[in-house]
Amino acid sequence: MSLQRLLGIGAAAILGIAAATSAALPAQAAPAEPATSSSYHQPSTPPVLGATPYQGWNTYFGLGGDFTTDKVIEVADFLNSSGLAKAGYNIVWLDGGWQADTPRGADGQLQGDAARFPGGMKAVADAIHARGLKAGIYTDAGPFMPEHCGLGSYGHYQTDADTIAAWGYDAVKVDFLCGIAADLDPQTVYTEFATALRNNASGRDIILNICNPVTSPDWGNYPESQQSTHTWSYAPAIAQSWRTYTDVGFVGKITYRDVLRNFDANAAHPEVAGPGHFNDPDYLGPQLGLSDEEFRSQMALWSLAAAPLVIGSDPRTFTPETLATLTNKDLLAINQDRLGKQATRVGAAGNTETWVKPLADGSVAVGLVNRTDAPVSISTTTSAVGLSSKRVTVKDAWTHTTTEANGTLRASVPARGVAVLVVKKATGVPQSARVVADTPAITAINGQPVPASGDVLTSAGATLTGTVTLHNDGTIPVVSPQVSFTAPNGWSASVVGSQPALIKAGKSVDVKVKFVVPAGASNGSVSLGTSVRYIGVRGKTTANAPALGVTVAPAPPTGTDQPLSAHPWISATSGWLSPSVDASVGGGSPLKIAGTTYPTGLGVASPSDIRYYLGGTATRLTGVVGVDDVVNNVGPDGGTVTFSLIADGQTIWDSGTVTRGHAIPFDVSLTGVRDLTLHVGDAGDGGYNDRADWANLKISAH
Repeated sequence: MSLQRLLGIGAAAILGIAAATSAALPAQAAPAEPATSSSYHQPSTPPVLGATPYQGWNTYFGLGGDFTTDKVIEVADFLNSSGLAKAGYNIVWLDGGWQADTPRGADGQLQGDAARFPGGMKAVADAIHARGLKAGIYTDAGPFMPEHCGLGSYGHYQTDADTIAAWGYDAVKVDFLCGIAADLDPQTVYTEFATALRNNASGRDIILNICNPVTSPDWGNYPESQQSTHTWSYAPAIAQSWRTYTDVGFVGKITYRDVLRNFDANAAHPEVAGPGHFNDPDYLGPQLGLSDEEFRSQMALWSLAAAPLVIGSDPRTFTPETLATLTNKDLLAINQDRLGKQATRVGAAGNTETWVKPLADGSVAVGLVNRTDAPVSISTTTSAVGLSSKRVTVKDAWTHTTTEANGTLRASVPARGVAVLVVKKATGVPQSARVVADTPAITAINGQPVPASGDVLTSAGATLTGTVTLHNDGTIPVVSPQVSFTAPNGWSASVVGSQPALIKAGKSVDVKVKFVVPAGASNGSVSLGTSVRYIGVRGKTTANAPALGVTVAPAPPTGTDQPLSAHPWISATSGWLSPSVDASVGGGSPLKIAGTTYPTGLGVASPSDIRYYLGGTATRLTGVVGVDDVVNNVGPDGGTVTFSLIADGQTIWDSGTVTRGHAIPFDVSLTGVRDLTLHVGDAGDGGYNDRADWANLKISAH
């Protein structure tokens, strides 16, 4: 359970609280020293309670902190009826919130909320077990400090370990909210708790998940030894899993950026992962802000990382697409591979990356990661991923199809997507050649050249022309490739000219294409599908390209010195708040920078992107940017941002770092610009107090 969940506020608002209390505790809140006993010892290694990463569901994101026995059992039943339990998600885990308002009774024992769990916490575990599932529970390594955590075990480790075991729980998550507030040393207290858990009076084997989410600067200025990024150095000897970074996102607002951030932090120490002990980048978050494609990426990355797969959402709300992703047999086989190896990156970090996970049968799982907002073709080689043979079979974990490649491993990866290929040395009769179809590259709109892009911005009635590139990465030619399309009603999609007769082994061909937008097309985004069907040695085979996204935009602005805030945007994002028109973000106050109030403009929180269609008709944009004065009512910390204007993918103006109390004017030419994004960054120090204003925006167009 994170501090923002406990207090019901955003992470930005809690940083000062935790930082202020970490320096010194009030005398009345000072924790007692834990009891010392001859039973405490430094364990050399935790018991192997599962050679592969555990799977399950946790109440945290989906049910919040006021769940009941009935709600928990409803989800447990759904895990069984939906097939999730059969796919391995078999731990039903109670996060913070199960405890009574006074979480420890007069006898010193932990106690649940009697109104919400009338049969007691043992009855909950028994009901879960009766359904063939395992039960997990939650506590905190620190002392109970009501202003910081819902319960704490500090000073009661052996008692609480014995209680949790006697209740029949199979797993325990141990947080560090009150641990950090009490300025405790995580290694010391987690080792003591792990020893108590292993020595529980019932002799019960219990999975230990160390959940120290403290990071800097997200949580404040803490020494490395107290942060989650240090846990790897001691946790493998005492726990089955340990958090490697802060929460994967806010409740209901997990983003792809959050997923990548936690994956990258989790990747820092792959050498400590192995059977029975795994790095933990936090929960899976389907339908909590991520698109279907973005969640597919999280599932792929967590599987490659040999991470515990714990669902944080409410499974009862899941769509068929979400269930299909969670139960993908090829991804689960990669995650559950008995080697327990964690994927490592091959080559440099960048917008596109290759990650490789060795598997027990000698094959490798290859993740081709697209960190960008447009589809892209990503390739590597068999030698780069550690295979000595050039001739390999390639199984696509998403389509479950197997083809054959010769030295090159390639995939056309959707925007914010991850392709996963299981690759091994080929033997015997060849498979059909691996053909990869790229997303169409639109190079002209109404005959006017535009930068090739996977995300096309246009208007109703336009004609889009470009090419589809087909790659034959196999060892034999591909005969009669036929490109076809799927498009919404009223749209026209066709190949220009003739289809190619064949694609030679190791070669690529371009096919010219044309799409016509209906004159009456509504504003909004549509997807155009592209596939190629070809004849291989195993018969006809189909390869699909990632969809081409086309956005039909509102008419561009017209007139001189018109307020841009009055014009409809295409899309808008704003940190953990919603963008405000002609008002400061988060409260509706007038836009005010360095003492000056502005009647029009946009208020956002970092990071933010607001996108407009200009259609090449605009000439000039003026305005003033700065941190809104409202932050002075919140506190002195944070409030540093950057502003930039991105025109057709290129930055044409950048403010540099802007701090509170400074108004920065700008006057920028927009001649020829079709696609404009107003971007706000966090200046590298997180989003705390980053309430940014685009004030007095005036656009001129012909």
